[in-house]
Amino acid sequence: MPSVETVQGPVEDSELGLTLVHEHVRFRDEAVAAEWPARYDDQLEFDAALVAVNAAKQRGVRSIVDPTAMFGGRDVGFMKRVADATGVRIIACTGIYSYDYLPHYFENRDIDVMADHFVEDIEVGVQGTDIKAAFLKCAADAPGVTEHVEKIHRAVARASLQTGASIMAHSMPAVATGPRQVEIFEEEGVDPAKIQIAHCGDTDEIDYIEGLLARGVYVGLDRYGLEMYLPMDRRNATAAELLRRGHAERLMISQDFCATIDWFPPEAEEMFETSGAIRNWSMTLVFDEVVPALREMGAMDDASYDTIFVENPRRWLTA
Repeated sequence: MPSVETVQGPVEDSELGLTLVHEHVRFRDEAVAAEWPARYDDQLEFDAALVAVNAAKQRGVRSIVDPTAMFGGRDVGFMKRVADATGVRIIACTGIYSYDYLPHYFENRDIDVMADHFVEDIEVGVQGTDIKAAFLKCAADAPGVTEHVEKIHRAVARASLQTGASIMAHSMPAVATGPRQVEIFEEEGVDPAKIQIAHCGDTDEIDYIEGLLARGVYVGLDRYGLEMYLPMDRRNATAAELLRRGHAERLMISQDFCATIDWFPPEAEEMFETSGAIRNWSMTLVFDEVVPALREMGAMDDASYDTIFVENPRRWLTA
């Protein structure tokens, strides 16, 4: 039976259970945190992570896929503390989360060297530990698929081919990055069943999403609560239509929630909430509001619920 690496060690894929496929127990700028550690409150961050994960656990969640990579403050030790304290499995990644920037270290080395670093995380362990990454992460955003972004994608693809690990790619539908991202993976020979294109739910252009689905990849409808990108009613209408068209077996639903994130000062976060840019953003929003809405719309039943939250994450991680 296939197994999946978690921060507490490998488990059989059948043990993953109800899974949130795109959440962050902590997200922060690792360079700032390393240089000015006193600006951060580790206990506050830990407590916030426990609140978020325990709330998800109360809704039945047994596993969380955390795609925090380099430049997102990946810390597998922190993840393990959260997993140990909550009893929820956390699945870590390797890769680079960058919209263009590359350190000179990687800029001046070839793709295969970068891939070797990712392979080490998967086969040996992350950050000097024996905690192994289970999947690979890369990103493309407003700048598009730049030269550096393409380099990261190709390194991720080559590491996937060498290790069998699956891939999650942050995308930006507003600038249609998804098709080119898939094309790069295809050029490198990656099985589409191993590919998940995240954040496709930021658009309600069904043709765009179905164009990706036609290539055999998974798509993430995974930013519920981030109204700034697309309001919930439009997200739900899109999800419902995709379900009615028979795409349940390639859909992922999640929130991209960050228990803590240092991108903005506290007053900005309050402004986002009061302005409606974010609404009820949490690790439980999909269970508290989205699933009931999709059921009421007649688009989701018990079978499709199980497919999206249990079977699809398991199949993607073990493809």
